[in-house]
Amino acid sequence: MHNKVVYRIARALRRSGAVVLRFNYRGVNLSEGGYGHGEGELEDARAALAYLRGRYPRLPFTLAGFSFGSRIVLRLGCEAPARRIIAVGFPAAGHPDASYLGQSKVPRVFVQSTRDQYGPVADLQALFDGLSQPKQLVLVEAQDHFFAGGLEQLEEAVAKLA
Repeated sequence: MHNKVVYRIARALRRSGAVVLRFNYRGVNLSEGGYGHGEGELEDARAALAYLRGRYPRLPFTLAGFSFGSRIVLRLGCEAPARRIIAVGFPAAGHPDASYLGQSKVPRVFVQSTRDQYGPVADLQALFDGLSQPKQLVLVEAQDHFFAGGLEQLEEAVAKLA
């Protein structure tokens, strides 16, 4: 939650008029619990979404996540009626199973650094090519997974999506 990429994603979405909720998964920083191997974190995301849907039941919603969080929002968004899913810095290298992404009707937008060491463009492109529509790939010229040298461009790319 307190990382420059997550902050920039949230700021871009807020600038576009969206209500934004950032949270830590279980066991991260001062949150309780321990790592849930993706399943527990998916439950955390479901709970956060339920909270927001309870407060703003009529608003359309977009799910966005960075790195590990992008995997979680993609899983959640493929089962929930999201307006779109924004996966930033998707760790595509050695991704074990992306079958849950293949048949989604929810628009999936991947925003990736051109030099992401955990999601090299070639690996992400191979995964992306196997996905059905609707989908979009946005590449941001940056030095690494954390968008060094490209944070402004990342923020603008996300703002344009909203």
